[in-house]
Amino acid sequence: MKIALIGYGKMGKAIEEIAVAKGHEVILKLDITNPEEFTTENLTKCDVAIEFTSPHSAVENLKKCFDAGLPVVCGSTGWLSHWDEIVAECNQKNASMVYASNYSIGVNLFFELNTYLAKLMNKYTDYDVMLDEIHHTQKKDAPSGTAITLAEQVLAGIPRKKLWVNHLSDNADELEIISERIDPAPGTHKIKYHSAIDDIEIIHTAHNRQGFAGGAVLAAEFIVGKKGIYNMKQVLGL
Repeated sequence: MKIALIGYGKMGKAIEEIAVAKGHEVILKLDITNPEEFTTENLTKCDVAIEFTSPHSAVENLKKCFDAGLPVVCGSTGWLSHWDEIVAECNQKNASMVYASNYSIGVNLFFELNTYLAKLMNKYTDYDVMLDEIHHTQKKDAPSGTAITLAEQVLAGIPRKKLWVNHLSDNADELEIISERIDPAPGTHKIKYHSAIDDIEIIHTAHNRQGFAGGAVLAAEFIVGKKGIYNMKQVLGL
């Protein structure tokens, strides 16, 4: 594959390393230093784009890929208030996209475990549940997209929790997400069920960016030649 990297920070460089090792070619690297190269002409030379930027630029980046007819893997989080707009535009342009809050294979298996555990715990009302997430200080959104996905899975499995909040809460209807930003943590997510008798916890801890980068390359391999919007569950066949 010929890949366009939209965002060439630490994650972009990790993606490049894995992509090249798998025999792919990164022919376009875009960041804030070369916006003049972010053109339809350059994008059409590629087979797929992998977009890891910021909540403030992701929406326009996706639209540019749709306009160029370029399949795109989006790993930016914090922009989902525009989700319906992006879905409509992707469908209108007959374009293709993979979106996931987290591309790590391990995290996506963790999502499945979290969903199952929430359903198991629903009838045991003596247990309360909360989430903790830790990322590096350059992480711009809080809670993380991964934490929000985990929280929404818990809400779906435990209806007595009505909404998530990003602070400590005494309201039994609210699901707490506690966000910490500590260097150099790549990412830790914990779901804790607490009762007067005991605690049950599941934890995913990333050791580096390789899991996220490898999953993004896998998603790029998956989306080439397809139309529509996909997620990592579909990419992994879960």
